Amino acid sequence: MTLHRPVYCDYQATTPLDPGAYDAMRPFLEDRFGNPHSVQHAYGRDAETAVESARAEIAALLGADPREIIFTSGATESNNLAIKGAARFTGNRRRHIVTVATEHKCVLESAYALEREGFTVTVLPVQPSGLLDLETLSAALTDDTVLVSVMGVNNEIGVIQPLAEIGGLCRARGVLFHTDCAQAAGKIPLDVDAMAIDLMSLSSHKMYGPKGIGALYVRRRPRVRLEPLMSGGGQERGLRSGTLPAFLCVGFGAACTIASGVMDDERDRLAGFAERLKSLVLAVPGAHLNGDPVRRWPGNLNVAFPGIDAEALLVALADDIAASTGSACTSASVEPSYVLGALGLDTVSAAGSIRLGLGRQTTREEVDFVGARIAAMARELRATVEVSAA
Repeated sequence: MTLHRPVYCDYQATTPLDPGAYDAMRPFLEDRFGNPHSVQHAYGRDAETAVESARAEIAALLGADPREIIFTSGATESNNLAIKGAARFTGNRRRHIVTVATEHKCVLESAYALEREGFTVTVLPVQPSGLLDLETLSAALTDDTVLVSVMGVNNEIGVIQPLAEIGGLCRARGVLFHTDCAQAAGKIPLDVDAMAIDLMSLSSHKMYGPKGIGALYVRRRPRVRLEPLMSGGGQERGLRSGTLPAFLCVGFGAACTIASGVMDDERDRLAGFAERLKSLVLAVPGAHLNGDPVRRWPGNLNVAFPGIDAEALLVALADDIAASTGSACTSASVEPSYVLGALGLDTVSAAGSIRLGLGRQTTREEVDFVGARIAAMARELRATVEVSAA
Protein backbone atom coordinates (compact mmCIF):
# COMPACT_ATOMS: atom_id res chain seq x y z
CA MET A 1 0.00 0.00 0.00
CA THR A 2 1.12 3.60 -0.58
CA LEU A 3 1.50 5.60 2.61
CA HIS A 4 1.53 9.38 2.96
CA ARG A 5 1.73 9.25 6.76
CA PRO A 6 2.58 6.39 9.12
CA VAL A 7 -0.30 4.08 10.03
CA TYR A 8 -1.54 5.19 13.44
CA CYS A 9 -1.31 2.40 16.03
CA ASP A 10 -1.21 4.38 19.27
CA TYR A 11 -4.91 4.70 20.15
CA GLN A 12 -4.16 4.25 23.87
CA ALA A 13 -2.08 7.44 23.88
CA THR A 14 -4.81 9.48 22.21
CA THR A 15 -7.56 9.17 19.64
CA PRO A 16 -8.45 11.42 16.71
CA LEU A 17 -11.34 13.80 17.27
CA ASP A 18 -14.55 12.28 15.93
CA PRO A 19 -16.06 14.50 13.20
CA GLY A 20 -19.39 14.46 15.05
CA ALA A 21 -17.73 15.78 18.20
CA TYR A 22 -15.97 18.48 16.18
CA ASP A 23 -19.24 19.58 14.58
CA ALA A 24 -20.87 19.83 18.01
CA MET A 25 -17.98 21.92 19.37
CA ARG A 26 -17.58 24.35 16.50
CA PRO A 27 -20.41 26.80 17.34
CA PHE A 28 -18.94 27.23 20.83
CA LEU A 29 -15.63 28.24 19.29
CA GLU A 30 -17.37 30.88 17.22
CA ASP A 31 -20.48 32.88 18.12
CA ARG A 32 -21.69 30.80 21.10
CA PHE A 33 -18.72 31.80 23.23
CA GLY A 34 -20.40 32.68 26.53
CA ASN A 35 -19.11 31.81 29.98
CA PRO A 36 -21.40 29.05 31.31
CA HIS A 37 -21.26 30.61 34.77
CA SER A 38 -22.47 34.04 33.58
CA VAL A 39 -26.13 33.14 33.76
CA GLN A 40 -27.36 36.72 34.06
CA HIS A 41 -27.43 37.07 30.27
CA ALA A 42 -28.30 35.05 27.18
CA TYR A 43 -24.73 34.20 26.16
CA GLY A 44 -23.97 32.64 29.51
CA ARG A 45 -27.30 30.84 29.76
CA ASP A 46 -26.79 29.37 26.27
CA ALA A 47 -23.37 28.03 27.28
CA GLU A 48 -24.73 26.75 30.59
CA THR A 49 -27.50 24.83 28.80
CA ALA A 50 -24.96 23.24 26.48
CA VAL A 51 -22.68 22.24 29.36
CA GLU A 52 -25.54 20.66 31.28
CA SER A 53 -26.62 18.76 28.16
CA ALA A 54 -23.07 17.44 27.80
CA ARG A 55 -23.04 16.46 31.47
CA ALA A 56 -26.21 14.41 30.87
CA GLU A 57 -24.63 12.71 27.82
CA ILE A 58 -21.62 11.63 29.88
CA ALA A 59 -23.83 10.42 32.73
CA ALA A 60 -25.96 8.35 30.33
CA LEU A 61 -22.88 6.42 29.20
CA LEU A 62 -22.27 5.34 32.82
CA GLY A 63 -25.83 4.87 34.05
CA ALA A 64 -25.29 7.84 36.35
CA ASP A 65 -27.22 10.94 37.39
CA PRO A 66 -25.97 14.09 35.61
CA ARG A 67 -25.48 15.71 39.02
CA GLU A 68 -22.83 13.07 39.74
CA ILE A 69 -20.57 14.23 36.88
CA ILE A 70 -17.82 16.72 37.76
CA PHE A 71 -15.87 18.23 34.86
CA THR A 72 -12.07 18.25 35.18
CA SER A 73 -9.12 18.82 32.85
CA GLY A 74 -8.64 15.09 32.30
CA ALA A 75 -8.16 11.72 33.95
CA THR A 76 -4.97 12.74 35.76
CA GLU A 77 -6.80 15.51 37.60
CA SER A 78 -9.80 13.22 38.18
CA ASN A 79 -7.61 10.51 39.69
CA ASN A 80 -5.87 13.02 41.95
CA LEU A 81 -9.17 14.52 43.09
CA ALA A 82 -10.77 11.13 43.72
CA ILE A 83 -7.92 9.56 45.66
CA LYS A 84 -6.54 12.54 47.56
CA GLY A 85 -9.96 14.12 48.00
CA ALA A 86 -11.58 11.00 49.47
CA ALA A 87 -8.63 10.17 51.70
CA ARG A 88 -8.23 13.66 53.10
CA PHE A 89 -11.94 14.07 53.77
CA THR A 90 -12.10 10.89 55.86
CA GLY A 91 -8.50 10.96 57.06
CA ASN A 92 -9.42 11.41 60.70
CA ARG A 93 -11.30 8.09 60.63
CA ARG A 94 -9.67 5.82 58.04
CA ARG A 95 -6.12 6.09 56.75
CA HIS A 96 -5.47 3.09 54.52
CA ILE A 97 -5.40 3.13 50.68
CA VAL A 98 -5.30 0.02 48.46
CA THR A 99 -4.27 0.10 44.82
CA VAL A 100 -2.56 -2.12 42.24
CA ALA A 101 0.98 -2.32 40.85
CA THR A 102 -0.20 -1.87 37.24
CA GLU A 103 -2.10 1.37 37.81
CA HIS A 104 -1.37 4.56 35.90
CA LYS A 105 1.44 6.67 37.34
CA CYS A 106 -0.95 9.40 38.48
CA VAL A 107 -2.82 6.88 40.65
CA LEU A 108 0.32 5.44 42.17
CA GLU A 109 1.88 8.86 42.72
CA SER A 110 -1.32 10.13 44.35
CA ALA A 111 -1.21 7.18 46.73
CA TYR A 112 2.46 7.79 47.51
CA ALA A 113 1.74 11.48 48.15
CA LEU A 114 -0.83 10.41 50.75
CA GLU A 115 1.70 8.02 52.23
CA ARG A 116 3.97 11.01 52.84
CA GLU A 117 1.05 12.62 54.70
CA GLY A 118 0.85 9.67 57.07
CA PHE A 119 -1.59 7.36 55.26
CA THR A 120 -0.80 3.67 54.81
CA VAL A 121 -0.69 2.42 51.22
CA THR A 122 -0.94 -1.17 50.03
CA VAL A 123 0.04 -1.79 46.40
CA LEU A 124 -1.27 -5.21 45.38
CA PRO A 125 0.49 -7.48 42.89
CA VAL A 126 -1.24 -8.86 39.82
CA GLN A 127 -1.24 -12.34 38.38
CA PRO A 128 0.93 -13.09 35.29
CA SER A 129 -2.20 -12.39 33.24
CA GLY A 130 -2.29 -8.84 34.59
CA LEU A 131 -5.54 -9.49 36.44
CA LEU A 132 -6.03 -8.75 40.12
CA ASP A 133 -6.73 -11.75 42.33
CA LEU A 134 -9.92 -11.03 44.26
CA GLU A 135 -8.85 -13.07 47.29
CA THR A 136 -5.69 -10.99 47.49
CA LEU A 137 -7.78 -7.83 47.41
CA SER A 138 -10.19 -9.12 50.06
CA ALA A 139 -7.32 -10.03 52.38
CA ALA A 140 -5.85 -6.52 52.01
CA LEU A 141 -8.99 -4.73 53.20
CA THR A 142 -9.10 -3.68 56.84
CA ASP A 143 -11.39 -1.64 59.05
CA ASP A 144 -9.00 1.25 58.37
CA THR A 145 -9.30 1.08 54.56
CA VAL A 146 -10.90 4.18 53.09
CA LEU A 147 -10.51 3.58 49.36
CA VAL A 148 -9.57 0.99 46.73
CA SER A 149 -8.42 2.21 43.29
CA VAL A 150 -8.32 -0.26 40.39
CA MET A 151 -8.12 0.61 36.69
CA GLY A 152 -10.92 -0.66 34.43
CA VAL A 153 -8.91 -1.36 31.25
CA ASN A 154 -5.15 -1.21 31.53
CA ASN A 155 -3.58 1.39 29.26
CA GLU A 156 -0.47 -0.69 28.50
CA ILE A 157 -1.70 -4.26 28.21
CA GLY A 158 -5.45 -3.87 27.68
CA VAL A 159 -6.64 -6.33 30.37
CA ILE A 160 -10.12 -5.74 31.78
CA GLN A 161 -10.35 -5.98 35.55
CA PRO A 162 -13.50 -7.50 37.17
CA LEU A 163 -15.03 -4.19 38.23
CA ALA A 164 -18.38 -5.52 39.46
CA GLU A 165 -16.71 -8.12 41.68
CA ILE A 166 -14.28 -5.55 43.06
CA GLY A 167 -17.12 -3.12 43.69
CA GLY A 168 -19.08 -5.79 45.51
CA LEU A 169 -16.15 -6.57 47.81
CA CYS A 170 -15.65 -2.90 48.61
CA ARG A 171 -19.33 -2.20 49.20
CA ALA A 172 -19.61 -5.15 51.60
CA ARG A 173 -16.72 -3.75 53.65
CA GLY A 174 -17.84 -0.11 53.58
CA VAL A 175 -14.83 0.90 51.46
CA LEU A 176 -15.00 3.44 48.64
CA PHE A 177 -14.25 2.03 45.18
CA HIS A 178 -12.53 4.27 42.64
CA THR A 179 -11.72 3.17 39.11
CA ASP A 180 -9.70 4.89 36.42
CA CYS A 181 -11.81 4.21 33.32
CA ALA A 182 -9.97 6.48 30.89
CA GLN A 183 -9.33 3.46 28.65
CA ALA A 184 -12.67 1.74 29.37
CA ALA A 185 -15.35 4.41 28.86
CA GLY A 186 -16.95 4.17 25.46
CA LYS A 187 -15.32 0.81 24.84
CA ILE A 188 -16.89 -1.57 27.34
CA PRO A 189 -20.30 -1.32 29.05
CA LEU A 190 -20.12 0.55 32.36
CA ASP A 191 -22.86 0.83 34.96
CA VAL A 192 -21.92 2.59 38.18
CA ASP A 193 -24.79 1.04 40.14
CA ALA A 194 -24.43 -2.53 38.90
CA MET A 195 -20.67 -2.34 39.46
CA ALA A 196 -20.94 -0.59 42.87
CA ILE A 197 -18.55 2.14 41.74
CA ASP A 198 -18.27 5.22 43.96
CA LEU A 199 -15.76 7.25 41.95
CA MET A 200 -14.80 6.94 38.27
CA SER A 201 -12.26 8.93 36.26
CA LEU A 202 -12.77 9.67 32.56
CA SER A 203 -10.75 11.29 29.78
CA SER A 204 -12.32 12.76 26.65
CA HIS A 205 -9.36 12.37 24.31
CA LYS A 206 -9.14 8.63 24.95
CA MET A 207 -12.61 8.22 23.41
CA TYR A 208 -12.50 10.42 20.29
CA GLY A 209 -13.32 13.65 22.10
CA PRO A 210 -11.18 16.79 22.51
CA LYS A 211 -8.06 17.01 24.65
CA GLY A 212 -8.04 19.06 27.84
CA ILE A 213 -11.32 17.85 29.32
CA GLY A 214 -12.27 14.92 31.55
CA ALA A 215 -14.71 14.07 34.27
CA LEU A 216 -15.01 12.48 37.67
CA TYR A 217 -18.12 10.54 38.60
CA VAL A 218 -18.90 11.11 42.29
CA ARG A 219 -21.72 9.01 43.79
CA ARG A 220 -24.57 10.89 45.47
CA ARG A 221 -26.34 7.95 47.19
CA PRO A 222 -24.74 6.79 49.38
CA ARG A 223 -23.03 10.15 49.24
CA VAL A 224 -19.28 10.31 48.63
CA ARG A 225 -17.56 13.34 50.14
CA LEU A 226 -14.31 14.77 48.79
CA GLU A 227 -11.97 17.52 49.85
CA PRO A 228 -11.32 19.74 46.79
CA LEU A 229 -7.78 20.15 45.49
CA MET A 230 -8.23 23.80 44.45
CA SER A 231 -9.76 26.84 46.07
CA GLY A 232 -11.88 29.18 44.00
CA GLY A 233 -15.39 30.14 43.06
CA GLY A 234 -16.99 26.86 44.03
CA GLN A 235 -18.01 25.64 40.59
CA GLU A 236 -18.76 21.93 40.03
CA ARG A 237 -20.50 21.38 43.38
CA GLY A 238 -17.59 23.06 45.13
CA LEU A 239 -15.26 20.23 44.10
CA ARG A 240 -13.52 21.78 41.10
CA SER A 241 -13.42 25.55 40.88
CA GLY A 242 -12.71 27.35 37.62
CA THR A 243 -14.50 28.42 34.45
CA LEU A 244 -15.65 25.46 32.40
CA PRO A 245 -14.61 25.43 28.73
CA ALA A 246 -18.05 25.00 27.19
CA PHE A 247 -16.73 23.92 23.79
CA LEU A 248 -14.67 21.11 25.33
CA CYS A 249 -17.56 19.96 27.51
CA VAL A 250 -19.82 19.84 24.46
CA GLY A 251 -17.27 17.86 22.46
CA PHE A 252 -16.83 15.40 25.30
CA GLY A 253 -20.56 14.90 25.64
CA ALA A 254 -20.96 14.32 21.91
CA ALA A 255 -18.11 11.79 21.95
CA CYS A 256 -19.92 9.85 24.71
CA THR A 257 -23.16 9.75 22.75
CA ILE A 258 -21.35 8.62 19.61
CA ALA A 259 -19.46 5.93 21.52
CA SER A 260 -22.66 4.59 23.05
CA GLY A 261 -24.10 4.06 19.57
CA VAL A 262 -21.09 2.30 18.03
CA MET A 263 -19.64 0.44 21.03
CA ASP A 264 -20.81 -3.07 20.19
CA ASP A 265 -20.00 -2.90 16.48
CA GLU A 266 -16.61 -1.33 17.19
CA ARG A 267 -15.67 -4.07 19.66
CA ASP A 268 -16.62 -6.81 17.21
CA ARG A 269 -14.77 -5.18 14.32
CA LEU A 270 -11.62 -4.64 16.37
CA ALA A 271 -11.76 -8.20 17.71
CA GLY A 272 -11.49 -9.47 14.14
CA PHE A 273 -8.65 -7.08 13.37
CA ALA A 274 -6.82 -8.09 16.56
CA GLU A 275 -6.96 -11.78 15.66
CA ARG A 276 -5.55 -11.01 12.22
CA LEU A 277 -2.77 -8.84 13.64
CA LYS A 278 -1.87 -11.44 16.26
CA SER A 279 -1.60 -14.16 13.62
CA LEU A 280 0.94 -12.04 11.75
CA VAL A 281 3.15 -10.73 14.55
CA LEU A 282 3.10 -13.86 16.71
CA ALA A 283 4.48 -15.80 13.75
CA VAL A 284 7.85 -14.30 14.68
CA PRO A 285 9.73 -17.00 16.67
CA GLY A 286 9.53 -16.34 20.40
CA ALA A 287 6.96 -13.54 20.13
CA HIS A 288 4.13 -13.63 22.65
CA LEU A 289 1.19 -11.55 23.85
CA ASN A 290 1.49 -9.77 27.19
CA GLY A 291 -1.60 -9.90 29.40
CA ASP A 292 -4.63 -12.14 29.56
CA PRO A 293 -5.48 -13.42 26.05
CA VAL A 294 -9.25 -13.39 26.64
CA ARG A 295 -10.24 -10.79 29.24
CA ARG A 296 -8.92 -7.80 27.32
CA TRP A 297 -9.92 -4.88 25.11
CA PRO A 298 -9.17 -6.06 21.54
CA GLY A 299 -7.88 -2.66 20.46
CA ASN A 300 -4.78 -3.08 22.62
CA LEU A 301 -2.12 -5.66 21.75
CA ASN A 302 1.07 -5.61 23.79
CA VAL A 303 3.53 -7.97 22.11
CA ALA A 304 6.96 -9.09 23.30
CA PHE A 305 9.77 -9.88 20.89
CA PRO A 306 12.43 -11.25 23.28
CA GLY A 307 15.96 -10.46 22.22
CA ILE A 308 14.93 -7.44 20.15
CA ASP A 309 15.18 -3.90 21.47
CA ALA A 310 11.69 -2.41 21.27
CA GLU A 311 12.98 1.14 20.84
CA ALA A 312 15.16 0.05 17.92
CA LEU A 313 12.19 -1.73 16.36
CA LEU A 314 9.96 1.34 16.63
CA VAL A 315 12.67 3.61 15.22
CA ALA A 316 13.12 1.26 12.26
CA LEU A 317 9.36 1.32 11.66
CA ALA A 318 8.82 5.03 12.33
CA ASP A 319 8.31 6.05 8.70
CA ASP A 320 5.57 3.45 8.28
CA ILE A 321 3.96 2.82 11.69
CA ALA A 322 3.23 5.07 14.68
CA ALA A 323 3.30 2.83 17.76
CA SER A 324 4.82 2.95 21.24
CA THR A 325 6.37 0.86 23.98
CA GLY A 326 3.73 1.84 26.53
CA SER A 327 2.24 4.76 28.40
CA ALA A 328 2.79 8.19 26.86
CA CYS A 329 2.93 9.54 30.41
CA THR A 330 6.15 7.63 31.11
CA SER A 331 7.70 7.94 27.65
CA ALA A 332 10.73 9.80 29.00
CA SER A 333 11.78 6.70 30.93
CA VAL A 334 14.42 4.42 29.41
CA GLU A 335 13.66 1.62 31.84
CA PRO A 336 11.42 -1.32 30.84
CA SER A 337 7.76 -0.79 31.69
CA TYR A 338 6.88 -1.22 35.38
CA VAL A 339 3.54 -2.65 34.24
CA LEU A 340 5.25 -5.48 32.36
CA GLY A 341 7.57 -5.99 35.31
CA ALA A 342 4.52 -6.43 37.54
CA LEU A 343 3.39 -9.27 35.26
CA GLY A 344 6.66 -11.05 36.00
CA LEU A 345 8.26 -10.52 32.59
CA ASP A 346 12.02 -10.77 32.58
CA THR A 347 14.04 -7.75 31.49
CA VAL A 348 14.70 -9.14 28.01
CA SER A 349 11.00 -9.69 27.25
CA ALA A 350 9.95 -6.37 28.80
CA ALA A 351 12.59 -4.45 26.86
CA GLY A 352 11.41 -6.11 23.65
CA SER A 353 7.71 -5.29 24.03
CA ILE A 354 5.66 -2.86 21.95
CA ARG A 355 2.04 -1.73 22.25
CA LEU A 356 -0.13 -1.78 19.14
CA GLY A 357 -3.35 0.22 19.37
CA LEU A 358 -6.26 -0.26 16.99
CA GLY A 359 -9.22 2.08 16.82
CA ARG A 360 -12.17 3.58 15.03
CA GLN A 361 -10.22 4.67 11.95
CA THR A 362 -8.19 1.45 11.59
CA THR A 363 -8.79 -0.46 8.34
CA ARG A 364 -8.22 -4.10 7.38
CA GLU A 365 -5.65 -2.97 4.83
CA GLU A 366 -3.71 -1.18 7.56
CA VAL A 367 -3.83 -4.23 9.84
CA ASP A 368 -2.36 -6.44 7.12
CA PHE A 369 0.34 -3.89 6.35
CA VAL A 370 1.28 -3.31 9.99
CA GLY A 371 1.41 -7.01 10.84
CA ALA A 372 3.56 -7.92 7.86
CA ARG A 373 5.87 -4.92 8.31
CA ILE A 374 6.46 -5.54 12.01
CA ALA A 375 7.08 -9.25 11.51
CA ALA A 376 9.58 -8.61 8.73
CA MET A 377 11.47 -5.95 10.67
CA ALA A 378 11.52 -8.04 13.86
CA ARG A 379 13.05 -10.93 11.94
CA GLU A 380 15.59 -8.59 10.34
CA LEU A 381 16.64 -7.10 13.67
CA ARG A 382 16.88 -10.52 15.28
CA ALA A 383 19.12 -11.74 12.46
CA THR A 384 21.34 -8.70 12.95
CA VAL A 385 21.61 -9.39 16.68
CA GLU A 386 22.47 -13.03 16.06
CA VAL A 387 25.17 -12.12 13.56
CA SER A 388 26.66 -9.62 15.99
CA ALA A 389 26.62 -12.19 18.78
CA ALA A 390 28.38 -14.70 16.59
